[in-house]
Amino acid sequence: MRITDPWLTHKATQAVCRALTDAGAQALFVGGCVRNALLGAPVSDIDITTDARPERVIELAETAGIKAVPTGIEHGTVTLVEGGIPHEVTTFRRDVETDGRRAVVAFSDSLHEDAARRDFTMNALYARPDGTILDPLGGLPDLHARRVRFIGNATDRIREDYLRSLRYFRFHAWYGDEGAGFDAEALAAITANLEGLSRLSRERVGAELLKLLAAPDPASAVATMRTIGVLARILPGADDRALAPLMHLEGDLSPDPIRRLAALGEPELMENLRLSKAQMTMLARLRAAASGTAGPGELGHELGFDAARDALLLRAALLEMPFDPACLTEVEHGARAVFPISAKDLMPAYSGKALGEKLAQLKRRWIVSGFTLDRAALLSEHG
Repeated sequence: MRITDPWLTHKATQAVCRALTDAGAQALFVGGCVRNALLGAPVSDIDITTDARPERVIELAETAGIKAVPTGIEHGTVTLVEGGIPHEVTTFRRDVETDGRRAVVAFSDSLHEDAARRDFTMNALYARPDGTILDPLGGLPDLHARRVRFIGNATDRIREDYLRSLRYFRFHAWYGDEGAGFDAEALAAITANLEGLSRLSRERVGAELLKLLAAPDPASAVATMRTIGVLARILPGADDRALAPLMHLEGDLSPDPIRRLAALGEPELMENLRLSKAQMTMLARLRAAASGTAGPGELGHELGFDAARDALLLRAALLEMPFDPACLTEVEHGARAVFPISAKDLMPAYSGKALGEKLAQLKRRWIVSGFTLDRAALLSEHG
């Protein structure tokens, strides 16, 4: 079996491979790029593994005129940039010591050792520069069946890095076959090691949860997380009942993890996920708007079209109500409306707190009118 995707045959990528192989080193594509190519999914990152040590990789790259950036040299990773394309080149590794959060690794000359330290069988697939597939651990049948399965003993893999419990659900949402269900051994091992999730940094948990919620259909994975206790462990108080209805209402909209996260609970529940300030702000605005009573036009004016649409979808999901797409016309009208009054129009008759209150009063009047009252009407009525 071979892959012949354009990213693999690109002259820049082949030049990186030749820089290694012409000197007698191995160069094998690995992980997501191979997995996605075999599934016909987009490939965004190119990872290459080699038996050459990092210093040797840098030396060979410089000899070939390829830019080498030691992005993670202590872990064996050097990024080779050719033709504007970054290629992460990592030396074969084996785990020496793990503590559930990070691993101490040693470089290896064995492809099998490198494969055995990975998480899922579908991620332990390799390809030679000519696209020939190498499957040292028998992951191809799992990939073809879209079966997410831990390499070797599931409990051992989880205890090496407890984030793999969350990664399991993320990979199932992205690549698993819903009809085949979840791997029983994986679920048993995750359930038996829930305590380990508390050892993970909040940043890693938050990032992993957002990647899961960005999947086309994460509802089943999140529901299973709730059933076996994972959701309560990482997000106490979360409720996923509105998630599946929200996804149904989304229709052809692109997945938005913040919109979907807002369906799981109030912003206060998400604080320990260590999201960015912008993400938390949007989360709070969506949840507040969805819980309020403002109409489509007002939400469009206050939030803009996209956020107002998302708030209305979220409101319908939370209240188990249908969503009328016709309301989006009102949202668009509100988003385009420009309040015709400024502070200068009310000065010097009003100042300070009184000025702010008067502006708010006039704006409320303008919104209630359906944005129809013009500047003259507002000033004459409230002059």
